[in-house]
Amino acid sequence: MSFDAWIIFTLFWIAFVTTPGPNAVNCISNGMNLGFAKAMLGVLAILTQACAFLILSALGVTALIAASPTAFFIAKLVGAGFLIALGIRGWRNATKPAPAAARPARHVYVHALAVATINPKSVAGYLAAFSQFVQPDVPIWSQMLVIMPTALTLTALSYTGFTLLGALMGRAALAAVFNVWIRRLLGVCFIIYGVLLGLSSAPTPTAAP
Repeated sequence: MSFDAWIIFTLFWIAFVTTPGPNAVNCISNGMNLGFAKAMLGVLAILTQACAFLILSALGVTALIAASPTAFFIAKLVGAGFLIALGIRGWRNATKPAPAAARPARHVYVHALAVATINPKSVAGYLAAFSQFVQPDVPIWSQMLVIMPTALTLTALSYTGFTLLGALMGRAALAAVFNVWIRRLLGVCFIIYGVLLGLSSAPTPTAAP
């Protein structure tokens, strides 16, 4: 990957991981309800998913998934239902105390990993990155030595920022009416993302330039 291509890839990935979506909403919610330190387990889960998707993209698996309408449709319905259920539960539980102590670390990690993984639209992001920026005449794994550190570093910085934002919001609005409405808003965001996911179409692979 040339330096110019790396700059373009970096800008693309910044937009990809900073555009608010289910991962960002989950990070903000975790930060508000769990505190910054424990909520960082959610960021670790997102990085786990990112590593897996990057490797699968390098192997061509994401292109295969994107090319299968049936697989995408099933994953889309499961993901949409999961996000909508999270949103409804978040709205209903908004007036209850945040169960920070009741949520074990494993649950925080697995929950965040599920949110990161079930969204088939993330396939589109990884597919776009690999179809547009990977050079077909250069060994893929040598390019991964540049792509993976860049993508994972930007991903970590972005979702750490969302988690910190949630933690600061939680401190500022603790036990206040404002806190309830923020938690309800996050629940609505999950519902909206679920509906949009259910209405989305399969990503289309594009030829590398």
